Amino acid sequence: MLDLTRHRLLKMASSLLLSFVLLWGSGVAPAFAFVSESRQYPVDNIEAIIADVPTGDRWLEHLKDDLLPFWEMQTALGDPIGNFPTYRCNDGSLYERENLCPELANPVNGIVKLERDYVRAKSRQIFAYGVAYHLTGKSKYLELAKAGVDYLREHAIKGKEGGAYTYFENGVGKPDKDYRISQDMAYAVTGLGFYYYLTRDPEVLPDIIAVKDYIFDTYYDKEWDLLSWAHADYLDYINPDGTKEFVHSDQRELVAQLDQVYGYMLLLTPTLPELDGNGQPLRSKWEDDLVHLATIMSEQFYTPDKNIFWGAITTPTQQQLGTDHTDFGHSIKTLWLIYEIGKLTGHYELTAFAQEKAPLILEKAYLEDGTWGRRINQYGQLETDKEWWILAELDQTAATFSLRDPSYAKYLPTTYAYWFKYMVDHKNGGIWHWVNARDNLPDIRYPKQHSWKNAFHSFEHDIVGYITGQAIHNLPTSLYFAFKEVPEKIELRPYIFAAKVEDINQPTIKGEKIEPIPGFIQTEVKFTDVR
Repeated sequence: MLDLTRHRLLKMASSLLLSFVLLWGSGVAPAFAFVSESRQYPVDNIEAIIADVPTGDRWLEHLKDDLLPFWEMQTALGDPIGNFPTYRCNDGSLYERENLCPELANPVNGIVKLERDYVRAKSRQIFAYGVAYHLTGKSKYLELAKAGVDYLREHAIKGKEGGAYTYFENGVGKPDKDYRISQDMAYAVTGLGFYYYLTRDPEVLPDIIAVKDYIFDTYYDKEWDLLSWAHADYLDYINPDGTKEFVHSDQRELVAQLDQVYGYMLLLTPTLPELDGNGQPLRSKWEDDLVHLATIMSEQFYTPDKNIFWGAITTPTQQQLGTDHTDFGHSIKTLWLIYEIGKLTGHYELTAFAQEKAPLILEKAYLEDGTWGRRINQYGQLETDKEWWILAELDQTAATFSLRDPSYAKYLPTTYAYWFKYMVDHKNGGIWHWVNARDNLPDIRYPKQHSWKNAFHSFEHDIVGYITGQAIHNLPTSLYFAFKEVPEKIELRPYIFAAKVEDINQPTIKGEKIEPIPGFIQTEVKFTDVR
């Protein structure tokens, strides 16, 4: 399934041809003809733009002072440690079912289901502790990540027998495999994937591959040429107000494709062995699957008329503004990942497509007050309230594009400043889900931690801010891994970016190498020329 293996020369030829189809076919001139004017800086004042972008030190400070205080609390660690809780109150305390904190007692529909303990939430928290170790080298964070990995591998990962559970009820993994959603399974292995990226632990990789294979083998629909949402039609949940949440097997969802890329595949593909345990191609197979997913998203979900990706294309009525997942966040994230897929695989038509479309979204989403908007709604109005993950994705894409053209960093001084000032809970730590634009105050109907909000996006925002902040100031990026054997330099990357490995060092204490977890040696890698 998704077997797109072809000779590299054929890839290069098709890349040149498809670049004209994607760019000229949409009626928009190629990227080299696009000129963007900054609202803040003269277009040629690159020195001023760069000077106002924070270096990596600011992101290390943000990690230490703003993010970790909420996620280092004992209440965040679970019982046993590694069984991280899905829900906590905004002050970090565990909730009491008979005396709920207001944010969990009266939330918006769909994000708080207290009887369900979600696998994706636990997996995303693993990712966060992995990032904390990656940036600081402190062993305790890798220990926490490993505890989470061990818990999921024992209790949630089913591999080729069903992918992964979606949630636990009273400690029992659910639902039955016919009622599992492809997006949920992608995020079930996000934490395992980041742990493997940090360690290359050979025991974990087979579980990741098995879940990926299960998703692609059983959810790929040849007639639609995409990954489907679910295998069955069913009523999933009834909210306290009586509204019902249904799942349908004919749903065609952007995130069913997108979050395979985002949740684990893009990060892991360049770290994989060339061959799997059976001697079959592995890395090239994943590369081809990435290209296929990028093609599906750009050909089936993208609308040139509005330069946005539809969140769903199940019915024509869903292909309009104001629908779920049709927003700046999903669209810019899709283009960010298509851009990186093109770079990774040599499919330059994908890179060119994203280079052309992403700047137009950045320009539209950027408001006169120097902040990001959320989406264009069904009435054609630009919604200005702040949803944490959308701000993060817009920042990350602008920062990524600034690696090849520093003028794209023109947005970041003010959008970063807003994040640090208003998105942070300066009392208890962590990041607010939603901040109202009218008064810059959080809406507590959206708790800081719930079934769809854990530490994932805010910690990714931090590591991308760190890497790109160092790069734009021409400073080296230092990141910590833990290996049994140090991989080849070409297999070492700073998160999803390419870079030159400048130095590899294994620190010692009193002459002894450091083992953050047993059998794995701490390895500090210094990267330059991040791109």
